[in-house]
Amino acid sequence: MNRVEYWERVLTVAKNLTINRTIKSLTIAGRFQKDKLTTAQYFYPSMQVADIFELKVDICQLGMDQRRANMLGREVAGKMGWQKPIPIHHHILLGLKGIQKGKDAEETLVKSKMSKSDPSSCIYMHETKETLEKKIQSAFCPPKQVEGNPVLEYCHYILFEENESLTVERSQKYGSNKTYKTYATLEKDYAEGLLHPADLKTMVAQELEKLVKPVREYFEKNKEAKKLYEEVKSYQTTR
Repeated sequence: MNRVEYWERVLTVAKNLTINRTIKSLTIAGRFQKDKLTTAQYFYPSMQVADIFELKVDICQLGMDQRRANMLGREVAGKMGWQKPIPIHHHILLGLKGIQKGKDAEETLVKSKMSKSDPSSCIYMHETKETLEKKIQSAFCPPKQVEGNPVLEYCHYILFEENESLTVERSQKYGSNKTYKTYATLEKDYAEGLLHPADLKTMVAQELEKLVKPVREYFEKNKEAKKLYEEVKSYQTTR
């Protein structure tokens, strides 16, 4: 974004936002009012709002954690006579550590989501089979607990979207294999203690590996993709 016009738009957005509104919007970037911030970081909300209009976006499809950015965009658009974007917000998958409480619902959402700056909270699309299995086995998944259970969320929002059914493999001693055709029946069994966390995690790790493996192999076998991947890995992630 080296164009003068872009930065002019950023400043226009910033002039239409108060300091208090900007500070409250820092959760967009996973920052909070208590954090020690640089002056540059205060520009992030204005830059994100400017991006909406720079890209000429009519519909903003983003996660629920980006709701405040879209509301700021609509607010500034009304003041400047720009076309207001239509926001569509999607469910945010829980991080593997489960719900991390914040001082309010919005801060809780931001703290609880998967984050690239916390590798233990998420599964990468290039994850090795061993690391993927280790992360799922370490994930927050208390027996019979449905609310705030990231392993069940993977089943609900990913695995049942990709599969007509999911089969939990287990010895006859523990009830033998069982196939679930809907998430509702799987959740019911888990809530009633008929499905053990260890068996659930094993199944989820196996199914996720099927989805991740083709992507991982592409980056391993394609020279250009592998070079790009190594370059991206060299970048330092900050919070």
